[in-house]
Amino acid sequence: MAENSKIEWTDHTFNPWIGCTRIGPGCDHCYAADLSKARLGVEWGSGAPRRRTAAATWKQPRRWNNRAAKLGIRYRVFCASLADVFDNEVDPAWRADLFALIRETPHLDWLLVTKRIGNAEKMAEAAGGWPGNVWLGATIVNQAEADRDIPKLLTIKGPRYVFLSMEPLLGPVDLTALTLTTCTDKFDALEGMGWGMNPKSYGGGRLYHGATKSPYRKLDWVIVGGESGHHARPMHPDWARSLRDQCAAAGVPFLFKQWGEWIPALDRERADPDWRADYTNTYADRGKTQWLNLAGGRGFHGERFHVMQRVGKKAAGRLLDGVQHDGVPA
Repeated sequence: MAENSKIEWTDHTFNPWIGCTRIGPGCDHCYAADLSKARLGVEWGSGAPRRRTAAATWKQPRRWNNRAAKLGIRYRVFCASLADVFDNEVDPAWRADLFALIRETPHLDWLLVTKRIGNAEKMAEAAGGWPGNVWLGATIVNQAEADRDIPKLLTIKGPRYVFLSMEPLLGPVDLTALTLTTCTDKFDALEGMGWGMNPKSYGGGRLYHGATKSPYRKLDWVIVGGESGHHARPMHPDWARSLRDQCAAAGVPFLFKQWGEWIPALDRERADPDWRADYTNTYADRGKTQWLNLAGGRGFHGERFHVMQRVGKKAAGRLLDGVQHDGVPA
């Protein structure tokens, strides 16, 4: 539905239908729900009918595909910004039509992002199986969702790439130490392997299981971003830095999409490592501010306390420690 998307990690966006239901903390301030109701007249929520988009909209990807073929390039298409492809309340025939369209546009890379990764494999099979030009992404906003949903994503073998959309990032996430429900070991999603503590390693190093024994693939890409919109919550800079560093160590492409509405007004890691600042300062000269600690708590307490300032998405930008990260799978 967007000829040229403003989203940093895609070229176009396409919505085969409109409508969804909020199912997690990342959905609390969903822009799509507000936009759909205010501008498109589509009610959001469980039991509300999903609305299929117009035939003219469905023709757009074929035009993009023809252009890409003519230019000898590939376009990335985000599907769906105003819906969820693997929503239980969508007519399965619509999903089959979408998968047929994906197969008919081989010069496009289709980025299917879902909050319902547990539905993806079964629904894809019902729609005729995974087309080879699908990149499958799961939305992850905190460690609990990472532990629950990333293993489900990494057992799906059909898509060309699997990735995470970690926006809005609402807490610290360690992708190298997921807690599995199937065993007591941890799981490293960036390496695609489980690990336990190595009894022969001084200090308790990790002992990785062989990749040939793992039922999981590894992550191909990680996208991170803060929340935007009127009710946006701030993102602690260390949450983004940690994911950047985890990806760098594993050689996994990392894309920092945005800070969102908030940026650090006082970054203690760099500006005040010795806690010498006057924290009684109200920061009134800096506009609206919040105190935020590493665990996501608000107020003057907790580990790695920072002062976050609300400046708006455009002013906040997308530089992390002065660097623009635009990693994408090759």
